[in-house]
Amino acid sequence: MIFRGKWLIPLLISAAAVLSFPSCSAEVGQVTVHRDSDSSSDQQENNGAQAAMTTEETTTTTTTTTLVYRGNIYDTNYNLVTYGTYANENMDQRFYGEGYSYSFSNIISAASAGFDDVFGDLLRTNNPSPVDGKANVGQSLRLTIDANVQNALSAYMANMGMAGSIVVMRTDGSILAEVSYPNYDPELFDADPSYGENLMGGTIANKAFQNASPGSCFKIMSEVIADKNGITSLYDDGTWVDSGATIVNWDHDTGYYPVPERTLTSAFVNSSNIFFAKAFDQLGTEQVLADLNDIFHFCAPIQCDFGPIENNIEIYCLDDLRRSAFGQAYVRTCPIYLAALGREAIFGDMVKPFVLQQVVDTNDPYTQTVKGSTPYEVLGSIPENCRSNLLEGMRGVAGNLGLYIPENYEFYAKTGTAETGAGDYLYITGCLKNIYDRTGEKITYSNYEEYKPNGSYIIVMQLQNPAAFGFDFASQTGYLYQGIINTVLAY
Repeated sequence: MIFRGKWLIPLLISAAAVLSFPSCSAEVGQVTVHRDSDSSSDQQENNGAQAAMTTEETTTTTTTTTLVYRGNIYDTNYNLVTYGTYANENMDQRFYGEGYSYSFSNIISAASAGFDDVFGDLLRTNNPSPVDGKANVGQSLRLTIDANVQNALSAYMANMGMAGSIVVMRTDGSILAEVSYPNYDPELFDADPSYGENLMGGTIANKAFQNASPGSCFKIMSEVIADKNGITSLYDDGTWVDSGATIVNWDHDTGYYPVPERTLTSAFVNSSNIFFAKAFDQLGTEQVLADLNDIFHFCAPIQCDFGPIENNIEIYCLDDLRRSAFGQAYVRTCPIYLAALGREAIFGDMVKPFVLQQVVDTNDPYTQTVKGSTPYEVLGSIPENCRSNLLEGMRGVAGNLGLYIPENYEFYAKTGTAETGAGDYLYITGCLKNIYDRTGEKITYSNYEEYKPNGSYIIVMQLQNPAAFGFDFASQTGYLYQGIINTVLAY
């Protein structure tokens, strides 16, 4: 039973009366009802007899459709990333610009349900003028992604042995980089079936757009919800046993507990599971889900140009509600959403992520044929009176990471350690805020080089193989995140 972005309130309460769940963490079953289309074999025989007595004349019409070859894909700086060949009739084969195949494979290749697939209709809309003498070639796309940063981050992940993803977003919602590692050669994948068969499981997935438990990064939302509803101090046991379920804080065995009056800021900076579990417990499912959707657009799908972001939260019992407060139970989201969440945490508004800067003429990519996606499209906003406390908390988390922050920037962050079926995933959702930031002016950039002097960057790191580094908690990953910051600012 999967409810992506749907609210489970009175229906599940009534269902609990007739269904028994042995454990809230157990796999939820499905009930499938099969209905026979016929009441008896006699009916089948009668139908067969009637069919035998009926003669139909069928006319077949064959329609020949001319294939429209997909146009090119360029990065924001007009570097040619992906193109097609028109040499063979009815064969739309894709190739990649030199040095771009691996780094862009997971976000462009049709094998990964990437932009070649998602933007297929735009790429196959006839170009305004023939291309290489052919009238059946589509128009091209200019992305918001910077290929140099994309390549550099892909190489960084490979060199460091990192599995997972990195998302870098500008404050207008445009995605600057979206990297998955391990990645693959999309040209070889299309040409040689055995190549794909020998890849490690999950290699072709776009991990930046793939849902997983977010862990304590979810507490960005939990903190605001608690603050909005007046929950600013609670008793923190360190280990909380209630109704047969046990919730512990990551540092429960340090001798620090109990904390009789844990403040909201302290709970956020020290990443207390119990504080936020108790807060959700007090508020109840209906209030929590309403705030998640109204403030953070978490429950309803987000229709982005590259496909819908469909977060997941399922609440079957009280323990699910409590564990949802720290991004566990049935909570799922993707790193791209976390980037949008990080933007809202620092600037107050969540804006819709996008990658399409322009549709352009394949013969002249500097000529626009169709406008791209709209920047600064607001999806939700944190109440004004709840913003300063969250910023203070994210400043505190950032300070504990021990990073070097370049001159003219401030750094805010939330870490997250998530238990998943594939092992622990570690996250840092952070923002490098330029002290000369001009986000409030809502400038529309035709050239993102103009963004750099005053621009801020939301950076999400997801590490899927922490055991390879000996990490137990996301707070240990600071030096990896430092390398990402250095790479982004180098361009």
